[in-house]
Amino acid sequence: MSGPRRPDRVVTLTANPSLDRTLDLPAPLAQGGIVRLAGSSTEPGGKGVNVARALAAAGGDVVSILPAAASDPIVTALRALGLELATVPVHSPVRTNYTLVDPAGTTTKLNEPGAALSDATRTALSGILHGHAAAARWVVLSGSLPPSTPVDWYADLVRTLRDTGARIAVDTSEAPLLALLSAGRDAAPHLLKPNAEELAQVAGLTEDDVLRDPAAMLEAVRTLHARGVAEVLLTLGGDGAVLSTADGELWSARPPEIAVRSTVGAGDCSLAGYLLASLAGAPPAERLRTAVAYGAASASLPGSAVPTPARVDGSAVRVTAGLPGSTSSPPPTAPNPVPAAGRGAL
Repeated sequence: MSGPRRPDRVVTLTANPSLDRTLDLPAPLAQGGIVRLAGSSTEPGGKGVNVARALAAAGGDVVSILPAAASDPIVTALRALGLELATVPVHSPVRTNYTLVDPAGTTTKLNEPGAALSDATRTALSGILHGHAAAARWVVLSGSLPPSTPVDWYADLVRTLRDTGARIAVDTSEAPLLALLSAGRDAAPHLLKPNAEELAQVAGLTEDDVLRDPAAMLEAVRTLHARGVAEVLLTLGGDGAVLSTADGELWSARPPEIAVRSTVGAGDCSLAGYLLASLAGAPPAERLRTAVAYGAASASLPGSAVPTPARVDGSAVRVTAGLPGSTSSPPPTAPNPVPAAGRGAL
């Protein structure tokens, strides 16, 4: 399964995949009435699936691993997109998540919990993941865990993946995130992508503390490095993102002004952009620029659609040294083109 290492390959695991149903509201939602939708769409989803779709849209070499029956609609939809899949069959259908989007771009999410995975299914997923990781540059563990899954499963997976030589990125929240960071340095991923709410959970702060107090934000990020995380990509929605590395580099980026259509999957596209830039050999500031450019492009699209590189404008992203609001100068070099698969940083 593994074969020789493929220098640009990414493997994603989505343990709790979904069909993402986006419902376009004609006005802000009012309870108790009848709403005649302005439109709707359905996309294959789950955070790891979204990352894989964005990478594939850039021509990336990506394998998406998930539990689903061969006849499940999510498998049909992903194969129609041309994604390479590795699935473990399960009896229950993949869950459906609903996103309500009003004309101002405000989103309300209604997520089903998903079906519990048996011990045998988790073991099979872990084995397939390990086999594909041995030939990959990056492995992405992304999203929530299904009901009854041990909260430390991601921590266990990180440990088992160490011998593959692949770099590991994790994007999760709540109990799985806390368990991952409590499991010791041997379970720490190379890259962690929290948002402000998730960083606050880890640091025992409120989200307002993180957003309004740069010193609190910086201290919270440093606690992640102290636990063994090499790179922290902190996404801040419309305020952009922060990248911190364990060797002391700290950058922030502001997105361009856009008309927000849907924020569903924007963080996943940010992670995909970061990985594309990393695969292209870009330095940290340019990895951050590409991440923010991808997130902004995603938010400008309807539903959980993912952007192609042609829709991503890295030159419109302002990158500065330090935290948001810093008066430091931007990087002295001009921004590179947004990386596409097979095109290195110039």
